[in-house]
Amino acid sequence: MKLFSLDDPDKNWLPYDGTVNYHGVILPNANRYFELLREQIAWRHDEAIIFGKHIFTKRMVAWYGDLPFEYSYSGIQKTALPWIDCLLELKEMVQKHSGETFNSCLLNLYNDGTEGMAWHSDGEKDLKKNGAIASLTLGAERKFCFKHKVSKEKIDIVLEHGSLLMMKGTTQTHWLHRLPPTKSAIQPRINLTFRTIER
Repeated sequence: MKLFSLDDPDKNWLPYDGTVNYHGVILPNANRYFELLREQIAWRHDEAIIFGKHIFTKRMVAWYGDLPFEYSYSGIQKTALPWIDCLLELKEMVQKHSGETFNSCLLNLYNDGTEGMAWHSDGEKDLKKNGAIASLTLGAERKFCFKHKVSKEKIDIVLEHGSLLMMKGTTQTHWLHRLPPTKSAIQPRINLTFRTIER
């Protein structure tokens, strides 16, 4: 396992089969945006169908976009809400730093370190094939993990408050990622994943 903590936006943190770039902290006023998002986003507990059972998670989510895109994962369909001002500001900053464009954003609110996300890849049919996904972190610093689907090689990256991570190319095809729970991160974390939906 490799553990990296230094940011270099041109460095590919994956050894093969994809591209992950970590831009480090890009938001000088991250605290302000964290509070705005907690107050203004239409947060709802996430839902999933697991082994035929409808469950609700402690983790909260929200889905925004240029249009009322329908987006399905874990057996649940969501309809995008219209952008609010602070999200548009963040989207513009992310696009400027990454050189990519996005038409939607999935937000996750982890209330404390006990909440995380299991191994998965963002390969839903509605997403642009091999399109870039920008992950913006606000709040608690957390470890983010990648695991190759065949070799099982693992890469861990520490995501800082106000930082940007880019997943590009065939990353979703060949790699899984997760946010492991931790006892050390006691503060909430908001994660914004900017994406491109194709209709």
